[in-house]
Amino acid sequence: MTSFKRAILAFGMLAAMTGAAHATDAGDVPADAYAAMGFYLRGDIGWSWLTDDRKDDSAITLGGGAGYQYDENLRGDLRFDWAGNYDTRRNNDAVGVTTILGNLYFDIPNDTMVTPFLGAGVGYGWKSADGGGDRDGFAFALMAGASVELMENLSLDVEYRFRDVVVTGDNPMEHQILTGLRYKF
Repeated sequence: MTSFKRAILAFGMLAAMTGAAHATDAGDVPADAYAAMGFYLRGDIGWSWLTDDRKDDSAITLGGGAGYQYDENLRGDLRFDWAGNYDTRRNNDAVGVTTILGNLYFDIPNDTMVTPFLGAGVGYGWKSADGGGDRDGFAFALMAGASVELMENLSLDVEYRFRDVVVTGDNPMEHQILTGLRYKF
């Protein structure tokens, strides 16, 4: 099975999971749960540490996406993320890593303005190098962090993310610290 087919299969599985989580009778949803539901946009910036067989390096990472808050605890989004200009010291190549991931998050309920969360994502990724040797394949991420509600529709997210693009040769594995804003409509 090619990497592209695996990514499509993973997106389908994620869609099925979120659809099942959202499938509920409207009469069973409390009125305050409707306030939690809705579409959102997000943008993130952070720092990424690449773990490579040849040399480790760090670089800036940028990302953004769109998602949906299904209830007070479950949300999902589709994100585009890039981290780049890693110096791997191989032919003076700068390496960049790009992914498109479908993510699912569980917001851990509590009675404070800080909400911890756990998340996982699957999708497709690319490793590109200046001197060639570009690779692409299945990608996944694991996340843990916290959201701080700044205003009714605006949250500040701070998270740790492990991201891996599974390719032949050197797998670009990254440890990232991200901060970003999430605006719910």
